[in-house]
Amino acid sequence: MVGMSGHSKWATTKHKKAVIDSRRAKSFAKLIKNIEVAAKIGGADLSGNPTLYDAVQKAKKTSVPNDNIDRAIKRGAGIGGESVDYQTIMYEGYAPSGVALLIECLTDNKNRAAAEVRTAMTRNGGTMADPGSVAYNFSRKGVISITKTDGVTEDDILLAVLDAGAEEVLDQGAGFEVLTDPSQLVAARTALQEAGIDYDSAEAEFVPNLRVEVDLETARKVFRLIDALEDSDDVQNVFANFEVPDEVQRQLDEED
Repeated sequence: MVGMSGHSKWATTKHKKAVIDSRRAKSFAKLIKNIEVAAKIGGADLSGNPTLYDAVQKAKKTSVPNDNIDRAIKRGAGIGGESVDYQTIMYEGYAPSGVALLIECLTDNKNRAAAEVRTAMTRNGGTMADPGSVAYNFSRKGVISITKTDGVTEDDILLAVLDAGAEEVLDQGAGFEVLTDPSQLVAARTALQEAGIDYDSAEAEFVPNLRVEVDLETARKVFRLIDALEDSDDVQNVFANFEVPDEVQRQLDEED
């Protein structure tokens, strides 16, 4: 997932807080949806359903309240009569300057999802692409995110996951990412747990095979477009193949 960083001037801190709260509410809703889908596919038992375990772990790390999590598991597993029915739809497109986008929707209304994605793209300089024309830029990988702490080095992480099928460990500035084949995700995550290394999330994602470096102007435009897409309740994830150089990231942070 692309790290969201600052890219617009806020009129007041009050406005900023409202935006952060609404973002948080949206992110909660998406995390809840992940839990529902995982419970629907693999049942309500965390120990027998690693995808559900990972969805719950991520929600907890993002401070989703426990009773919301429990209700979502029951809803997904159909316990108590409620049921959920979501379809996964992938849209492909380009952000400004040819940055490739994969837009993953999880929706109970395909037409609404399509309309919202198209509107966000059109209004923010994006273009839709034919199925398959962008997807080849990405590979499905297991991704484990770890926030940097004083106690844990890159070597510690490598040592823990090397024999558990990890392909590489990337230094992403504020944290590390462990990449695996999706089939090895649980093994690598378990190896970290056994080594006592805390992680933020473990999930299958689409990772770009090659990244394009962007300048400040392009970074602003791409973030604006991704923001608009993520504003839709139907859009679950946006994957993009751009890289923000450190200098550009500093400039973005200063603008925030």
